[in-house]
Amino acid sequence: MGAQGVEQQAQAESALTGALKSLFAVAEAYPDLKANQTFLDLQAQLTDTENKIAYSRQFYNDSVMSFDTAIQSFPANLLASPFGFTAKAYFEADPAAEAAPVVQF
Repeated sequence: MGAQGVEQQAQAESALTGALKSLFAVAEAYPDLKANQTFLDLQAQLTDTENKIAYSRQFYNDSVMSFDTAIQSFPANLLASPFGFTAKAYFEADPAAEAAPVVQF
């Protein structure tokens, strides 16, 4: 996955996070919806999905760090440059995605 793919993934994750924040904010405004078992199941699944995305992002970044370190270490660096291996970009999410949504009543 090139830098372009990583940027597109970050944008998609930001869009998903924004949509989830909006959904949870709407749920806060409707107590009947919050108590609905189906909605609670959906909320649990969405939380699980967010956790999986965070784990995958960390796994990707760890792999990129290992790769970057490997191509800069001797003797791999002797072969990395001639064969076109270059450092890869880390996956960085939008910093605003870390903030919790503000719910006003």
